[in-house]
Amino acid sequence: MLSGEFWLLMSVVLAALIFDFINGMNDSGNAIATVIATRVLTPIMALVMATVLNFAGAFAFEGVAKTIAGKLIDTSGGFDVTTLMVLCGLLGAIVWSWSMTRFGLPISLSHSLIGGVVGVVIAAGGPLQVKSVSMIFAWMLISPLIGLLVGWGLMVGIMWAFRKAMPTKVNRHFRIWQIFSSASMAFSHGANDAQKAMGIITLALVAAGFQHVAPGDDPVIPLWVKIVCALVIALGTAIGGERVIHTLGNKIIKLMPVHGFAAETAAAGTIQLATILHIPVSTTHIISSSILGVGASKRLSAVRWGVASNIVVAWVLTIPTCAAFAGGLYWLVHLLGFR
Repeated sequence: MLSGEFWLLMSVVLAALIFDFINGMNDSGNAIATVIATRVLTPIMALVMATVLNFAGAFAFEGVAKTIAGKLIDTSGGFDVTTLMVLCGLLGAIVWSWSMTRFGLPISLSHSLIGGVVGVVIAAGGPLQVKSVSMIFAWMLISPLIGLLVGWGLMVGIMWAFRKAMPTKVNRHFRIWQIFSSASMAFSHGANDAQKAMGIITLALVAAGFQHVAPGDDPVIPLWVKIVCALVIALGTAIGGERVIHTLGNKIIKLMPVHGFAAETAAAGTIQLATILHIPVSTTHIISSSILGVGASKRLSAVRWGVASNIVVAWVLTIPTCAAFAGGLYWLVHLLGFR
């Protein structure tokens, strides 16, 4: 007869895959909103491209997954992570992420997950059991700023380089280049975001005793975890989050192919840098800020700041809301006698 720990582990795997699917749905707009808004690709063509490249990107790196699985929680002092803790953290992230996706707000799935895990760890062992959060919080602030500045600078450079050309000719030229920038964005999204579900499943495998990690060693990301997570995030991308795509592609600024190219190139480069450094970042924050930077290069009034402010509010609320919900859920089930 299968033990309760096994069923808890299966619940974590299922919850992680649901989170991964919502991640793909919400973040499909990150890679293809601009290329659809500028009508360079049809929605079907863009979704197929993003789905394939999300899947490919998921296999390119695993440093972010190892950060989530082994470098977020301090277990050196005898604090043990349980499968129930991982499950409660995931549920906190899922409820918030799904709610915001339904409202069409492009939130950070990364910060939802970080918030959920941190909330549970604080509830179970106190804030001293959390580590590496300062680095993640720093990149929480730095990465959108990098995206905004690079998007602004790249767009200014393009406008200067093509200052004597007709705008129609410039946009015709960048229709081709935008396909490559959108593809790069989709690959970068898979390379960073798909690893988060991989990391949380691996964390649960370690907590349940199915994988032993020696002190100082990184956990091993099983091949089946990589395959399943890559497939699920690709499926979520294929189905797509229509409302989020509409918000990013149409409600922030009026996009032309040259703007889409600049925003996607700036965002993809920023995400790739964080991925190489093994840091989980918000692809949503980065592409949104890159679009804002591109819009601000024209004039500040070109950006619909009301929509942008709604997105920022959702960003600010994500970590504390997910932490509070996940921590409260853990306390509740703990008081009911579950361990």
